[in-house]
Amino acid sequence: MKPQLLALFTALAWGVGGYFEKKGLHLGNLSPQVGITIRTAIALIILGVVSFPEWKQIPAAGTKALLYMVIGGGVVAGSVGMLCYYLAIKGAPLGKVMPIAFTSPLFGVLMGLLMGGETLSFKTVVGMLLTICGIIILTIG
Repeated sequence: MKPQLLALFTALAWGVGGYFEKKGLHLGNLSPQVGITIRTAIALIILGVVSFPEWKQIPAAGTKALLYMVIGGGVVAGSVGMLCYYLAIKGAPLGKVMPIAFTSPLFGVLMGLLMGGETLSFKTVVGMLLTICGIIILTIG
């Protein structure tokens, strides 16, 4: 399947999921910490089953690769990022939170430029500026 289509499915899943997460937090009067724990526990079970045939890759990956996964995915994105997201959706409308929360590609591009040796193209700059303008329009007022 094309990466662009998978990215669109990702956006769809996160957008729809965000709605249900916010509803669940409010209906159950759950704290963001409890909400993210439920989300993560269910994801762990499903992803554990789906990835089980490939677990043999882990020892061969090496310490440095696993450390990057733990810090980047487990601590920064998976814990800090998701906890902040849950606190935000608990306290504000999705239409205000999601456009800001999903500026993550801008930061990803920045990391790629600063640390990953990627190059900046004119199209990337225009796309980033349009994204920022769209977020400002969606969140002001």
